[in-house]
Amino acid sequence: MKTQFGILIILIISQFGFGCGSKDNSAGDSSSGGGIIKTVPVKDLGIGPISKVELGDAIDESMAAKGKELFDLKCTSCHKTDKRFVGPSLAGVTERREPEWIMNMILNPEQMVAENETAKQLMMEYTAPMANQNLTEEEARSVLEYFRTLPADQNQ
Repeated sequence: MKTQFGILIILIISQFGFGCGSKDNSAGDSSSGGGIIKTVPVKDLGIGPISKVELGDAIDESMAAKGKELFDLKCTSCHKTDKRFVGPSLAGVTERREPEWIMNMILNPEQMVAENETAKQLMMEYTAPMANQNLTEEEARSVLEYFRTLPADQNQ
């Protein structure tokens, strides 16, 4: 009976020991040959009408200019491009968020804040919901193109 109890204790301890360790499965190779599983981060595309956005390598200057006009007209009461304001700074937003997420946030802010985890976190941090400016998809795409011209700013 003592032997069976001892084996049971060893099995429990070994199972506990194997369960502990690094939870980072996104690392590349394992020099120990342990076969680390590679995971691909899930892209957060947001919730709304936009499921795919094609961005060219070059910025469309005329589209970006139209986007800047729209941004200046409809967004600057809450957003600045170089600092935190009522809402987050938008410098470098295209590096932090997927283009689909950005457009869905512009076009569908109510549902995004209600159902998207990233938007919910932003709402908790900034406490003011994003206002729906009733832009068309074309206008939202122009604003996104303008955002692509903004340099990343690490001091937000």
